[in-house]
Formats: sequence, structure tokens, C-alpha cells
Amino acid sequence: MRPVFFRRREIWLPTIWGWLALLLVGAATIMLVARSLHSFLALTQPVGARVLVVEGWMDADGLDQAVAAFLSGGYERVLATGGPTDWPELHGYVTYAELAADYLKQHGLAEASVTAVPTPLSAQDRTFLSAVMVREWAKRSGLAFNALDVFSSGTHARRSRLLYRLAFGPNVEVGVFAARSSEYDANAWWRTSTGARDVLDQAIGLLWVKCFFRPPPPGSHEERWAAPPREMGGIEK
Repeated sequence: MRPVFFRRREIWLPTIWGWLALLLVGAATIMLVARSLHSFLALTQPVGARVLVVEGWMDADGLDQAVAAFLSGGYERVLATGGPTDWPELHGYVTYAELAADYLKQHGLAEASVTAVPTPLSAQDRTFLSAVMVREWAKRSGLAFNALDVFSSGTHARRSRLLYRLAFGPNVEVGVFAARSSEYDANAWWRTSTGARDVLDQAIGLLWVKCFFRPPPPGSHEERWAAPPREMGGIEK
């Protein structure tokens, strides 16, 4: 028998009405996803912890909301996180953790309740590394957390909670607050470039973490620097 490389098959294709129905279903699905995407990302679900972690890179409005959450939530301590600032010579702060900590003290929080936990410059995911720094700070301070709440910026909140859970492990319950954005309408984010950029960027970031990010072993060099020592020449910056 001679080899056969092709064969004929019969396939079904939609009619014009079928294509129209598929188009309507697709459009309805897109609208449904669009309307729920912001609320999915901007999650507020605290767990009633005694410690509130505030992501220090938020703007003043977000930090003001964090102050209100601390005062109304019965928290005992607030930890401000954040890496190096873009222009330290401009405002006198080396890290966003220090900048946010001072802001919180100046806007109603007792100095003794506020601690800055800076994050070093690293190739590691910044939020994950901030969570690692909080975990290591607690260990050095002789504190054991069984729960903590993270105050993040709007649509970044769900990703922050996920990364803190990865850093702390299953024995620590992690809650989250999402700061409300004043830059666009959360119920119609797609109508402005600012809203579309924010929501889509954070959706892609969350998807990347879910699909590709794998936390290195706790305490390892890679956990902090995202690269083995041989790739960094053995130098830690």
C-alpha cells in the first residue's frame, strides 16, 4: 500500500446567525469579566490580626486609609515596608519603608507602634521580598505571628496577599486591605487610560505569579536575591 499523507474530512462551520450568537456570547462574557475584574483584584478581607503591614510605596491617600484602618481595627503594631526610593536626595529618605513610617507617625499613630522594615534592592519580586523581610524581622525580634493583615494599593491587594502567604507559609493567616483609588471610577475602570493600565497591569502580574513564580526555599540565598551566589559573583548588594 502506498503511504497516504492527506485525507478528506467533513467539518461543520457556523452560519451567519451562528457567528452572531457567538459574538454576542463573547461580548457578554467580556463585559461580565470587565465589571468584576477590579473587585476581584482589589480584595479587602482582613483576618482580625494584631499586626498591620503597610506597603510603603503607596501614595498619601493610601497611607491615610491605612492610618484609619489601624485606628479602627484594634491593631497593636504597624510595619511599614518598601525598597529604595527613586530620588533619596530629593526627600531625604533612603527607602519607602522609612518614608511611610514617618508619614504614619505624623498622621496619628504612636511612634512606639510603628516600625520600618526596609527591603534591599534585589532581582527578587519586590512584594515577596518585603514579605520575607517582615518574616525575618519578626524572627530577629523574637515575635511569632499567627496572623497578619496587609494594607496594599487597590488592585495590587490580591497579589500582595498571595505573595505574603507564599513567604510565611500555611501556619500564618494572611488578610488584606485594598486602598480605594481616587484616580478613576472602580466600577468603570475601562473608561480611562489610568484605570485600564492599572487593572490590566495588576491582572497580568497576578497571572504571572500564579503561573510562573515559585518561592525559593526559606532562608536560601535565592529567596532574598532571586539568583544563586555563582550568578552574582558571590557579592550581595
